[in-house]
Amino acid sequence: MENALQVIEQKQVTFYDDELIAIRAADGQVYVSVRHMCDSLGLARQGQVRRIKQHQVLSNGFATGNILLPVGMRTANWLRVDLLPLWLSGIRVSAAKEEIRPKLERFQQEAAKVLWDAFQEGSLSLDPSFDELLNRADKEIVEAYQLAQSIMKLARNQVLLSGKLEDHETRLQRIEADLGNEARYITNSQAMQLSQAVKMLALELGKRTGGNEFQGVWGEIHRQYQISSYLKLPAVRFDEAIGFLREWWESLVDGQDVPF
Repeated sequence: MENALQVIEQKQVTFYDDELIAIRAADGQVYVSVRHMCDSLGLARQGQVRRIKQHQVLSNGFATGNILLPVGMRTANWLRVDLLPLWLSGIRVSAAKEEIRPKLERFQQEAAKVLWDAFQEGSLSLDPSFDELLNRADKEIVEAYQLAQSIMKLARNQVLLSGKLEDHETRLQRIEADLGNEARYITNSQAMQLSQAVKMLALELGKRTGGNEFQGVWGEIHRQYQISSYLKLPAVRFDEAIGFLREWWESLVDGQDVPF
């Protein structure tokens, strides 16, 4: 079953002497009316729709959706514009009626771009390109246009820069808030530092007791900070935990610098 499109925008696009209907759908893609394409090229509509549906690639860009006509709203068949060249390339120019061969070649080469541009730049016909018109314009008009373009580009860059700065500021605020959040645990680097301090303290205790004091030191850390694992020590209490271990060391070793 073909897709049903939600039409956002519809335009009538002049392509040489033909009027084509194109839409922009809710998916952001541009589609062209298969009916208007077939009528312009003198093709049998039902046969072309059947061929599109049976094609492995074309069928992915085929859909139905509403079209606004002078007689009111109707359901139409649509083909995604980027697939237009593929569809038209399957129509052999040599097999077409002689009077439509030049038109078919133009459609194959240019129609997709014109229909796409109609929604990107507001171009609704195959008139001379803007660059060509600009080359013919008076010098003062060209300079005014170029100045306006420069101002627009500068404004756009400022908008983008402002957005990036706001995003950067937001991320900083989140980091700062996170650092003050007791639910945030110590980092891997802090965990290694804490583990090293416990190891050195346990070894020093072991010299005095002759036993393995690792479990005892870890148990005291867990009891002191009411945690089941040192990895769950809140980051905001890391300095406090290191300070606790340093005071314990100083109580054991008099006159020596704390090694952690």
